Amino acid sequence: MTPIFLATVLLSGLLAGFIHVVSGPDHLAAIAPYAVDAKARAWRTGVRWGVGHSAGVAGVGLLALLLRDALSIDLVSAWGERCVGVMLCAIGIWGLRAAFTDRSVLRDHCHRGQSHGARHRHAAFAVGTIHGLAGSSHLLGVVPALALPTDADAVAYLLLFGLGTTAAMAAFSTSIGWLAHRPSTRNVKVQNLLMASASTIAIAVGGFWLCQGI
Repeated sequence: MTPIFLATVLLSGLLAGFIHVVSGPDHLAAIAPYAVDAKARAWRTGVRWGVGHSAGVAGVGLLALLLRDALSIDLVSAWGERCVGVMLCAIGIWGLRAAFTDRSVLRDHCHRGQSHGARHRHAAFAVGTIHGLAGSSHLLGVVPALALPTDADAVAYLLLFGLGTTAAMAAFSTSIGWLAHRPSTRNVKVQNLLMASASTIAIAVGGFWLCQGI
Protein backbone atom coordinates (compact mmCIF):
# COMPACT_ATOMS: atom_id res chain seq x y z
CA MET A 1 0.00 0.00 0.00
CA THR A 2 1.54 3.30 -1.09
CA PRO A 3 1.69 6.26 1.35
CA ILE A 4 -0.73 8.25 -0.81
CA PHE A 5 -3.24 5.39 -0.91
CA LEU A 6 -2.93 4.89 2.86
CA ALA A 7 -3.48 8.60 3.49
CA THR A 8 -6.53 8.54 1.22
CA VAL A 9 -8.00 5.54 3.03
CA LEU A 10 -7.45 7.10 6.45
CA LEU A 11 -8.84 10.49 5.47
CA SER A 12 -11.86 8.90 3.79
CA GLY A 13 -12.62 6.85 6.88
CA LEU A 14 -12.29 9.88 9.16
CA LEU A 15 -14.56 12.07 7.03
CA ALA A 16 -17.10 9.28 6.51
CA GLY A 17 -17.33 8.76 10.28
CA PHE A 18 -17.87 12.46 10.91
CA ILE A 19 -20.49 12.78 8.17
CA HIS A 20 -22.23 9.63 9.38
CA VAL A 21 -22.85 11.19 12.80
CA VAL A 22 -23.88 14.71 11.82
CA SER A 23 -26.18 13.50 9.03
CA GLY A 24 -28.09 11.09 11.29
CA PRO A 25 -30.86 12.72 13.37
CA ASP A 26 -31.19 9.49 15.33
CA HIS A 27 -27.60 9.82 16.56
CA LEU A 28 -28.08 13.41 17.72
CA ALA A 29 -31.48 12.69 19.24
CA ALA A 30 -30.09 9.74 21.20
CA ILE A 31 -27.35 11.69 22.94
CA ALA A 32 -29.03 15.09 23.43
CA PRO A 33 -31.02 14.22 26.61
CA TYR A 34 -27.91 12.77 28.25
CA ALA A 35 -25.86 15.81 27.22
CA VAL A 36 -28.40 18.21 28.71
CA ASP A 37 -28.26 16.30 31.99
CA ALA A 38 -24.45 15.95 32.01
CA LYS A 39 -23.77 19.62 31.15
CA ALA A 40 -20.03 20.34 31.56
CA ARG A 41 -19.20 16.63 31.38
CA ALA A 42 -21.29 16.02 28.29
CA TRP A 43 -18.19 15.43 26.14
CA ARG A 44 -17.59 12.21 28.06
CA THR A 45 -21.04 10.97 27.10
CA GLY A 46 -20.31 11.72 23.45
CA VAL A 47 -16.98 9.89 23.58
CA ARG A 48 -18.58 6.82 25.16
CA TRP A 49 -21.30 6.80 22.52
CA GLY A 50 -18.58 7.03 19.87
CA VAL A 51 -16.60 4.17 21.38
CA GLY A 52 -19.74 2.02 21.55
CA HIS A 53 -20.64 2.90 17.97
CA SER A 54 -17.13 2.03 16.82
CA ALA A 55 -17.38 -1.31 18.60
CA GLY A 56 -20.66 -2.10 16.84
CA VAL A 57 -19.36 -1.14 13.40
CA ALA A 58 -16.09 -3.00 13.99
CA GLY A 59 -17.97 -6.12 15.05
CA VAL A 60 -20.09 -6.13 11.89
CA GLY A 61 -17.09 -5.20 9.76
CA LEU A 62 -14.88 -7.98 11.09
CA LEU A 63 -17.66 -10.54 10.67
CA ALA A 64 -18.22 -9.29 7.14
CA LEU A 65 -14.51 -9.66 6.38
CA LEU A 66 -14.50 -13.21 7.70
CA LEU A 67 -17.83 -14.15 6.11
CA ARG A 68 -17.89 -11.97 3.01
CA ASP A 69 -20.59 -13.95 1.22
CA ALA A 70 -22.37 -15.69 4.09
CA LEU A 71 -23.28 -12.69 6.29
CA SER A 72 -26.41 -10.72 5.43
CA ILE A 73 -25.57 -7.12 6.35
CA ASP A 74 -29.11 -6.06 5.42
CA LEU A 75 -30.57 -8.48 7.98
CA VAL A 76 -28.25 -7.25 10.73
CA SER A 77 -29.09 -3.66 9.81
CA ALA A 78 -32.85 -4.28 9.84
CA TRP A 79 -32.84 -5.75 13.34
CA GLY A 80 -30.41 -3.09 14.50
CA GLU A 81 -32.73 -0.33 13.28
CA ARG A 82 -35.64 -1.78 15.28
CA CYS A 83 -33.47 -1.87 18.39
CA VAL A 84 -32.40 1.73 17.79
CA GLY A 85 -36.04 2.80 17.54
CA VAL A 86 -36.91 1.13 20.84
CA MET A 87 -33.87 2.60 22.58
CA LEU A 88 -34.58 6.12 21.30
CA CYS A 89 -38.12 5.91 22.65
CA ALA A 90 -36.80 4.63 25.98
CA ILE A 91 -34.29 7.48 26.18
CA GLY A 92 -37.04 9.98 25.40
CA ILE A 93 -39.31 8.57 28.09
CA TRP A 94 -36.46 8.71 30.61
CA GLY A 95 -35.74 12.32 29.62
CA LEU A 96 -39.38 13.40 29.93
CA ARG A 97 -39.57 11.79 33.34
CA ALA A 98 -36.43 13.67 34.38
CA ALA A 99 -37.79 16.92 32.96
CA PHE A 100 -40.90 16.71 35.10
CA THR A 101 -39.09 15.57 38.25
CA ASP A 102 -38.23 18.13 40.92
CA ARG A 103 -34.58 19.02 40.38
CA SER A 104 -34.05 19.29 44.12
CA VAL A 105 -34.97 15.62 44.39
CA LEU A 106 -32.39 14.76 41.74
CA ARG A 107 -29.72 16.73 43.59
CA ASP A 108 -30.55 14.90 46.82
CA HIS A 109 -30.09 11.58 45.02
CA CYS A 110 -26.69 12.70 43.75
CA HIS A 111 -25.61 13.83 47.20
CA ARG A 112 -26.56 10.44 48.59
CA GLY A 113 -24.21 8.80 46.12
CA GLN A 114 -26.64 7.64 43.47
CA SER A 115 -24.57 6.78 40.38
CA HIS A 116 -26.45 8.73 37.71
CA GLY A 117 -23.16 9.27 35.92
CA ALA A 118 -22.42 5.54 35.84
CA ARG A 119 -25.84 4.80 34.37
CA HIS A 120 -25.30 7.44 31.71
CA ARG A 121 -21.93 5.95 30.83
CA HIS A 122 -23.37 2.47 30.36
CA ALA A 123 -26.42 3.77 28.49
CA ALA A 124 -24.40 5.94 26.10
CA PHE A 125 -22.06 3.07 25.28
CA ALA A 126 -24.96 0.64 24.77
CA VAL A 127 -26.89 3.03 22.52
CA GLY A 128 -23.76 3.73 20.49
CA THR A 129 -23.15 0.01 20.05
CA ILE A 130 -26.68 -0.61 18.79
CA HIS A 131 -26.33 2.35 16.43
CA GLY A 132 -23.13 0.79 15.12
CA LEU A 133 -25.03 -2.35 14.20
CA ALA A 134 -27.71 -0.49 12.28
CA GLY A 135 -28.46 1.88 9.45
CA SER A 136 -26.06 3.89 7.35
CA SER A 137 -23.02 2.83 9.39
CA HIS A 138 -22.87 -0.11 6.99
CA LEU A 139 -23.04 2.10 3.91
CA LEU A 140 -20.26 4.42 5.06
CA GLY A 141 -18.29 2.06 7.29
CA VAL A 142 -18.55 -1.62 6.44
CA VAL A 143 -19.25 -1.58 2.70
CA PRO A 144 -16.31 0.70 1.78
CA ALA A 145 -14.05 -1.40 4.00
CA LEU A 146 -15.07 -4.56 2.16
CA ALA A 147 -14.20 -2.89 -1.15
CA LEU A 148 -10.59 -2.26 -0.13
CA PRO A 149 -7.95 -4.64 -1.55
CA THR A 150 -6.51 -6.00 1.72
CA ASP A 151 -7.78 -6.75 5.23
CA ALA A 152 -5.19 -4.33 6.64
CA ASP A 153 -6.66 -1.53 4.52
CA ALA A 154 -10.15 -2.45 5.70
CA VAL A 155 -9.15 -2.46 9.37
CA ALA A 156 -7.40 0.91 8.98
CA TYR A 157 -10.52 2.37 7.37
CA LEU A 158 -12.77 1.04 10.15
CA LEU A 159 -10.47 2.46 12.84
CA LEU A 160 -10.52 5.93 11.29
CA PHE A 161 -14.26 5.70 10.72
CA GLY A 162 -14.65 5.03 14.44
CA LEU A 163 -12.39 7.96 15.31
CA GLY A 164 -14.43 10.26 13.09
CA THR A 165 -17.74 9.21 14.67
CA THR A 166 -16.31 9.64 18.18
CA ALA A 167 -14.94 13.11 17.44
CA ALA A 168 -18.20 14.27 15.85
CA MET A 169 -20.39 13.04 18.70
CA ALA A 170 -18.03 14.44 21.33
CA ALA A 171 -18.23 17.84 19.63
CA PHE A 172 -22.04 17.71 19.42
CA SER A 173 -22.55 16.59 23.02
CA THR A 174 -20.08 19.22 24.22
CA SER A 175 -22.07 21.97 22.48
CA ILE A 176 -25.35 20.73 23.99
CA GLY A 177 -23.76 20.44 27.43
CA TRP A 178 -22.30 23.94 27.10
CA LEU A 179 -25.73 25.33 26.25
CA ALA A 180 -27.31 23.59 29.25
CA HIS A 181 -24.49 24.77 31.55
CA ARG A 182 -24.69 28.47 30.66
CA PRO A 183 -25.80 30.75 33.55
CA SER A 184 -28.76 31.96 31.49
CA THR A 185 -30.09 28.41 31.10
CA ARG A 186 -29.56 27.12 34.64
CA ASN A 187 -33.06 28.10 35.65
CA VAL A 188 -35.06 25.00 36.55
CA LYS A 189 -37.81 25.78 34.04
CA VAL A 190 -35.31 26.32 31.23
CA GLN A 191 -33.49 23.10 32.12
CA ASN A 192 -36.77 21.19 32.09
CA LEU A 193 -37.68 22.73 28.74
CA LEU A 194 -34.32 21.72 27.22
CA MET A 195 -34.66 18.18 28.55
CA ALA A 196 -38.28 17.85 27.45
CA SER A 197 -37.49 19.18 23.95
CA ALA A 198 -34.53 16.83 23.44
CA SER A 199 -36.54 13.89 24.79
CA THR A 200 -39.55 14.61 22.58
CA ILE A 201 -37.29 14.67 19.53
CA ALA A 202 -35.77 11.34 20.60
CA ILE A 203 -39.22 9.75 20.87
CA ALA A 204 -40.29 11.17 17.50
CA VAL A 205 -37.18 9.90 15.73
CA GLY A 206 -37.45 6.52 17.48
CA GLY A 207 -41.08 6.19 16.45
CA PHE A 208 -40.14 6.99 12.85
CA TRP A 209 -37.48 4.27 12.86
CA LEU A 210 -39.94 1.74 14.27
CA CYS A 211 -42.52 2.65 11.62
CA GLN A 212 -39.87 2.28 8.91
CA GLY A 213 -39.07 -1.22 10.15
CA ILE A 214 -42.68 -2.44 10.02
